[in-house]
Order: sequence, then structure tokens, then C-alpha cells
Amino acid sequence: MSPAQYARCLGGIVRREALRWLYQRSRFISALVRPMVWLAIFGAGFRFVLGVSIIPPYETYIPYEVYIAPGLVAMIQLFNGMQSSLSMVYDREMGSMKTLLISPFPRWFLLTAKLLAGVAVSVVQAYIFLAIAWFWEIEPPLWGYLFVLPALILSGLMLGALGLVLSSFIKQLENFAGVMNFVIFPMFFASSALYPLWRVKEASLTLYWICQANPFSQATELIRFALYGQFNVIAAAIVTGCLLVLMAAAVYGYDPGRGLIARRGGPAGGE
Repeated sequence: MSPAQYARCLGGIVRREALRWLYQRSRFISALVRPMVWLAIFGAGFRFVLGVSIIPPYETYIPYEVYIAPGLVAMIQLFNGMQSSLSMVYDREMGSMKTLLISPFPRWFLLTAKLLAGVAVSVVQAYIFLAIAWFWEIEPPLWGYLFVLPALILSGLMLGALGLVLSSFIKQLENFAGVMNFVIFPMFFASSALYPLWRVKEASLTLYWICQANPFSQATELIRFALYGQFNVIAAAIVTGCLLVLMAAAVYGYDPGRGLIARRGGPAGGE
């Protein structure tokens, strides 16, 4: 296969995911309404939070909206990763996934292309949210909007890879909601998205270590630092490591000869 054929395949998958996102208006609206509701309600209920700021002065009271905004951006990417896994389950039931996976392209490339398509959508959604959040006086430096792009891509890849792994477990579309709720809400609430980890540590040391070990916390911190032009090395290393592990698990799970699909007694097409 030539590089031009690989590029054409990648472009087709990305275009399909973009068209699906554009035509599914409810998906687009819900992706923005959900974090905006959290921002409005929690911002009104908790006006200030004392935390370790990433811009001087480092220990200060900052508006709660400013603190949770990066966490809500990460939440957009988390839900988008789960939506992408839903589309994988749907395509497998309808048979279109089988058509894709029996193509002559390597399976890892096809899954990576699906992952990149979902990340492209999530990055656009994240920037739209940040533009709307400006009206809540969430105003990072202008260069922060550029610095945060690599963080959005890396965290989106990791959360999207998690969705791919889950979609290899889910056999039927009806089981999707239960599995997603079991994954999304523990990841979101047991993280630094809504409250500083030092405050969690004061309340429960066990919960603190759970939040520290949560990859979603590291994705949130990566975005939070990048939005103000700083690079969190530890968070980036953990997110990258989780991405590699999850992507390897997804490729294994979608291998018809060895993975979870084979154990269920059928190929990726659901037959």
C-alpha cells in the first residue's frame, strides 16, 4: 500500500466522523450544554477556591469557574471518547465495521484512524467551549490557546483509546449505557476536575491516592497547565504511557484471531 492510499483512507475515516458529528445535532449540543451547565451551576455555588495556582501568586483564591474550566474541557474529551466507542459498537452491529476491518490496511492503522477522527472532533468541541467560557471571565492568555493544543490532542488520544478498549468489550448496544456510567462518573468525580487534590487529601487519604492514580486527573492537569503556557512533565508522561497501553489493548481486543471479539465467537462485524 502506498502512502497516498494510507492518506486517502485516513481522510475518508476522518471525513465520515466529521459528517456524523455535524449531522447529529443532539451530539454537538449535548457536548457543549453539559459542561456549560456544570460551569454555571458550580460557578454560582462555589465562587472561590483556595488552590495552588499555576500563575503568580501561587497560593491564592481564584474564581471557581477558572479552576474547573480545564476539568470541563477534559470532560468534553472523555464524553467524546465514549461517544466514539458507542459509534464503534453501532457500526459493528450494523456491519459497517466489518467492511472497514477486512480492508487491506493494517488493523492498527484503521483503529488509529478512527481514534484520530474522534480526537479531531473533540478538539473542535473543546475550543468552542473555551470560546463560550470567555463570557464567564475565563480568560487564559492568548498564547495559552495555542499551547493547549498538544495537550488536547494527547489527552484526547488517551481517552479515545480508552473508548476503543471498552467498545471491544461491549457486545450489544443495549449494554453501552451501563458500562459507560460505570466508567465515566467514577473517572470524573475521582479526579482533580472539580476540586484541588490537597482538599481531597484532607478529607480522605485513600481517595486522594485514587485520584492521583486516575489517568483522567493527569489529563486534566496536563490541560490546566498547558492553558497557561506551562508543561506538566509528570502528567504528560503518565498520559502518554496510558495511551500506549490502552492502544495496544484496543488492537489486541479487535484482533479476530486473539482478542476479545474472537472469544465472543465472531469477527468484528458481529457475525
